[in-house]
Amino acid sequence: MTTYSTNPQTKPGMVMTLAIMTLVSGIINLLWGPGVIFGTFGVGLLCTPLLLLNLVLGAFEIAYAIKLLENPPQPVRPSQAIAIWEIVALVTFNIFSVVVGIVALIFYNDQAVKDYFARINVAQTPAPIEPLPALPAEPAPALSEVEGPVEPAAPRPEAAPVKPKRIRKVAKS
Repeated sequence: MTTYSTNPQTKPGMVMTLAIMTLVSGIINLLWGPGVIFGTFGVGLLCTPLLLLNLVLGAFEIAYAIKLLENPPQPVRPSQAIAIWEIVALVTFNIFSVVVGIVALIFYNDQAVKDYFARINVAQTPAPIEPLPALPAEPAPALSEVEGPVEPAAPRPEAAPVKPKRIRKVAKS
């Protein structure tokens, strides 16, 4: 039986592999779109909407991989959406992304990877705060019990009305 560390700092090998593969796939996706356009001497411009998929996916992959590689780890969930979009990248003939997407989905179902994501996503519950001691309730003094004369509040000065601006007519020549 394999034992796994409960320390959230310890990343399973599959998580590290997943992070590195996602980072490399993101870089390849960022280069894939312009590479197809320039590699086909501009004919790839006809497929620009499809190639935008690679650019956007590459940016998301790099951002996700950086979160996975950070030390100490940030709370991050397994991104099955990115893995599925990597598989969808088959429409742009990016086979490397497809392989990474399939491997990512397989890794996300591994128990060690599930346990790791569960550990880093546990909400840190703060220590309970003790309530402050209640102050003794004293009734508000009645108006007759207030010492000294009660003066009414001074009236607020009203703002002067704003004068409308004059509009000058310019003579036409």
